Amino acid sequence: MKKIYMALLMLAGFAIVSPAPAAAEIQWLPLKEGMEKAKDEKKPMIVDFFYGKGCPRCEALQKGVYDNPAIAKKIMDDFVPIKVDLTKKLSPEEEKLGNQYDFKNDCLLLFLDPQGTIIKDPSGKKLCFVENVEPDWFIKYLDMIRQQQKK
Repeated sequence: MKKIYMALLMLAGFAIVSPAPAAAEIQWLPLKEGMEKAKDEKKPMIVDFFYGKGCPRCEALQKGVYDNPAIAKKIMDDFVPIKVDLTKKLSPEEEKLGNQYDFKNDCLLLFLDPQGTIIKDPSGKKLCFVENVEPDWFIKYLDMIRQQQKK
């Protein structure tokens, strides 16, 4: 009985000092792995060609869109998130994809179907961005893409 009591005390102590589970966080994949996962899971992809610190667009996405728990959950549930780090040498596949959409080694956000083809909105416009996006608008946009892909 004493052993059980000690074990329970240890578990209770662990629970008290253990950090709470993190809010939804986006688990970004490299391009090749992400494209394979998208095909296997039949999910659309979000491909973010990014620089990170020092880039106003990248910082705005990170600190207003991607860190929003509702957006992070939606991305993780409905999409395969892929990041291409523009501060490093690009792989031939990354270079080819960027060049398809005339990225000129600059930031670019692409929405691709599970086969790697650019998704177009109902009006036929390609879904790719180089500018900032607002979180509320982005959530609606993600919903629109997902609904379109389910058809």
